Amino acid sequence: MDDVIVTPAQMGSVLAAGRRRAGLTQAEAAVRLGISQSRISTLERSTGALTMDQLLTMLATYGLELTVKDRVNPYELPEKEAQW
Repeated sequence: MDDVIVTPAQMGSVLAAGRRRAGLTQAEAAVRLGISQSRISTLERSTGALTMDQLLTMLATYGLELTVKDRVNPYELPEKEAQW
């Protein structure tokens, strides 16, 4: 799996795909992570409230890792800018 993520929605899709590739249902992932199945569902739809610690824990649980690299066009902004 090698995905480019520039929006929160894309992260949710990657998390869902990673969970499925790991052979886990939302309920099984929730048990491993110590959270509710509904929280998994929410995070897969909207990652806006996901902390970095939670993200890294989810990725590790699914056998994934986070890699950061230079953008092809570093001055091109994502479709929606982050809300600060």
